[in-house]
Amino acid sequence: MKQAKGIPVKKKGKARQAPKKEYSFFENVYDVVRLVPRGRVTSYGAIAKYLGSGRSARLVGYAMNACATEIPPVPAQRVLNRNGVLTGKHHFNPPERMEKLLAAEGIKVVKDKVVNFKNIFWDPLLEL
Repeated sequence: MKQAKGIPVKKKGKARQAPKKEYSFFENVYDVVRLVPRGRVTSYGAIAKYLGSGRSARLVGYAMNACATEIPPVPAQRVLNRNGVLTGKHHFNPPERMEKLLAAEGIKVVKDKVVNFKNIFWDPLLEL
């Protein structure tokens, strides 16, 4: 088969398959966070454990810090530390925005800590 200018030649034999998309740890984190229901919260550590990386809570935090431009959006306000404290609020602009987003979902926050944290905690290991 002759090659036309700028057009690749198809070789006989097996058809080429499109390369499979490799998911990064960050993308896996985003997929889990998108599943957290409105009015519920989870922790960095719970997401890390669900993804099989129980000691990677800090890496989940890095993912949350980098998710601002993700499409579809990632509800990062629903991810807190293991005590229900809004440790990631300084990554929101302005920092009070995290608390306002939680309040809009009916979640009460006092002094940067979610009230009733244990009752509204969403554990992906149990819920998914």
